[in-house]
This record gives sequence, C-alpha cells and structure tokens, in this order.
Amino acid sequence: MTYLAPRQGLFAIILLVSFCLQTLLLVISTDQQLSNSRALKGEQMVAQLIDEARLSLENKDRVSLSVIANRYTSEQDVTKILITDNNDDILVPVGNAPMQQGDTIRQIATNGDAVIGSVALTLKDISKGEIIAMQWPFVIGTMLLHLLLWLIYGYLARPTKEQINALSRDIQDLHREQYMQIDQRSRNYERRSADRQTNDLQENDSQTMDSLDEDGAEHKPADLRKFDVNSEVNQYLRTQQNQSAASDTTHSSTAINGAADDQVEESTQDEMSGSSTHKSNSASRLSATRAFDSVRVQIVFHDEFNMLERLAPAQRLPYLALCTQLLNQAATELLKQPLLLGVSMINEPKFDDSGASVLLKADNSHAKVALAGVMLGKLYLMLNKIIHDKHIELSRFALPAKAGVSDDAQSDAMMQLLHSVGKKEQMLILLPNAGLKQISHHVQVQSIMRPTTVYERECAVFDGGNDSMIQRLADVRNSVLMIENEDESHI
Repeated sequence: MTYLAPRQGLFAIILLVSFCLQTLLLVISTDQQLSNSRALKGEQMVAQLIDEARLSLENKDRVSLSVIANRYTSEQDVTKILITDNNDDILVPVGNAPMQQGDTIRQIATNGDAVIGSVALTLKDISKGEIIAMQWPFVIGTMLLHLLLWLIYGYLARPTKEQINALSRDIQDLHREQYMQIDQRSRNYERRSADRQTNDLQENDSQTMDSLDEDGAEHKPADLRKFDVNSEVNQYLRTQQNQSAASDTTHSSTAINGAADDQVEESTQDEMSGSSTHKSNSASRLSATRAFDSVRVQIVFHDEFNMLERLAPAQRLPYLALCTQLLNQAATELLKQPLLLGVSMINEPKFDDSGASVLLKADNSHAKVALAGVMLGKLYLMLNKIIHDKHIELSRFALPAKAGVSDDAQSDAMMQLLHSVGKKEQMLILLPNAGLKQISHHVQVQSIMRPTTVYERECAVFDGGNDSMIQRLADVRNSVLMIENEDESHI
C-alpha cells in the first residue's frame, strides 16, 4: 500500500505562497525599472520637442506646433502633449488618449533669458497585467518549477516500510499503555468496591453475632423442645406396638431420622455445590483465560429509526436475501484462504430483522478460528459499505451494518454490546487472551473509552489491520463481487 508524504497539502500551500510572492516581486521590480526608463525617455523627448518648437513657440504658430507635437504622440507611451505660451494660455493640446492618467513631465521653454512658454508631456501608467503578459515565460516556468518541486517532495518524502512499522509499533504501545491505565483504574475501583462490601459484611456479621448472643437463651429451649417432640413420638410408637416389635420400631425410627438427616445434608451439599458450580461457571465466562474452540460472528443493522420494520415486505425480503447471499459467499470464499486452513462454518447464516450470526469452529488446535471470525466480520462490513453506497446512489433502501466477534459463550453479551456501544461500520471483539494473541499479529485494536460494565472493559474495537490481511480481504471482496455480478447477469 502506497502512503502519501506527510503534510503534502501543507507543502503545496507553502509552494503556492512562494509562487505568488515571487510573481509579486517580479511585477514590482519590472514596474520600477520601466518607470525609471520611461522617465528618462520622457525628459529626453520634452527637451527635443522644445528645441524643435522654440521658433514656432516664440511666434505662437499653432499649426507648426501641432505638426511637431503630432510626431511625438505617435509613441505608444505618450498619452498627451500640452504646449502653452508664457502667459500659460494653451496653444496646442494633442495626444493619443488625453483622458488617460499617467506621469506628467513639465519643462519651461526659454530663448536666452526670456521665457517663451512651456511643454507638458504625459506618459501612461504601466498595467500589472501588461507586465505579467510581458514576462509570461518566466511566470509559467516558475509555476512549472514549483509543481515539479511538489511532485519530487511527494515522491521522496513518502514513509518507508521501516518507518511505517515503527509508527505502528509506537501506536500499539500507546494504545496498550492507555488500556493498561484504564484497566488499572478499573481494578482499583473494583478493589475499593470489594473492600467496602467486605467491611459492610463484617459489620453485618458482628451485629448478627451480637443479636445471636442476646437471643441464645430463646433458641436453646426451642432445640430442646424439638428433641422432646421426637422422643415423645418414638415413645408413643413403642407403646402402641407390641413389646417384641419395640426394638424394630426404634431401629426404623432411627433409620427414618437418619435418612431425613442424610437428605438434609445431601440437599445442603447440593445447594452448596450448585452455588459453587454457578459461581465457577460465571467466573469461567468472565475469565480471560477461558478455553474456546468456536467463534460466533454477529452482524446487525445500524437502524436508528427502525426503518427496516416500517419497510414493506416486498422490499424488505429481497434486501435481506441479498445480505444473506453476500454473507454466505463471503464466508465460503474467505475460508478458502490457506491462512484459515482448519476452520469450518457450522451453520448456514440467514438475515432477519435482528441481523445474522455465523458460527465458526476450529477443526484442530492449529486452526486460527479467532482470526477467521475477525476477517469475516471486516469482510462483510467492506461488502456492505459498497452495497449501501450503491443502493443510496440508485435511491434504493439500504442500511449500514456493524459486527461483533466473540466466543460462543459470550454471544449474548456481544449482542448487548452491539446495541449499547456499537457504532456504524464498527466491529467489536470480545475474546479471551488466546484469541487476542491469535489476532495480535494481524490486526490492531483499541479499548472502549469510559467503560461502565465488565464486558465493556474486556471488549476491544477493531482499529486496523496490516497490509497483507487488508490485501487478502480486498481480493476476497473483489471475488465475491464478481460472483454477485455473474449471478445478476445470469438472472
């Protein structure tokens, strides 16, 4: 995958500013040079005009002055020539553009020591556009040079693979440190909560013991009464039967009482074992070292306004069938990859209003079933993104999706996480340490910010994959889309 150079847009802005400043300096310097040269030229023209028109000016010959002045107005830079006598009366006003503004050079005409008149010559201003038009080779060459510099920077400043790998490691370390800090804060909070609960239990136990000590005298007579009742029953049975059967009755009553005691003990043991089994099961479900050999990929629609329920069946059923076909083809094509050898699909997923679920199972201990689940979830999100954008472009109904990957024991918890914290086009991962280790070399994950439950704290969010995995997913995506196009063409 080819990455752009860092801050290439900022470098382009800098080059654009440099080009504008260089062009502005060119215009200013050219304008100054042309102004100086025109001023020298104007002074020479005025001096020459006075020498030629001195006799006509002294005689106030307007015709001769007009002929002489018209020769100078043939210059493109001259806009107006004004000749006046010694009384400042205008004798000859001529020019190409008498209304145009510009620099005016005025000089007094003398004949010896006598003033015979004056000549005023106006030169037109130089336009900035004319300067740029005059210097167009330089302007275009500078623009091409800046563009070439931008292209060279974009090629030479691209990050290398070593830099990309180092940056990804730094990002992973940063995410790991943040996760450890969040995890440590959560553990400290849980430890403080447990300490508070322990103190409360100890206080309750002490209060209970005090109450038992006070009421002990009342409980002992009750126990004695229970014992007396049993003995009276036994005595009654002995008196009602023959003397010969008294011993048998005594043995049978003793056996009954023993059986009752055994049943009480067995029920107590069953309750204790049931509670311990329930605790162990719940602990095993929450344990990060729990064993797993299957992964469930759950895909739900991101339907904020319940549009799928309001859709007519004639439109909803074909859309769900299309999603089902895409998911089955994606799973079939993905499991053909050599990297996922030994992973098989147990069920045949089908989309309904609540989404779809795929169960993947590892056939041997070397099969990467966790990686297969993550890749399948990401692959379907990529396919659904294309289908969604195409349907929206064609003004058809479509919904974005979100995915969750977990072991089969955590499927219910993952479904709750998808509805509570899942976002559009996002994939959540809830796997034990063995599954996270299995995908750690291929994908990057990040933790959920500000978790409120244990499952949110243990859950991770898919944050990207390496180049090889993304390329595999892109190839499988293209093959699935080609199969889809072929099916549509046959239909």
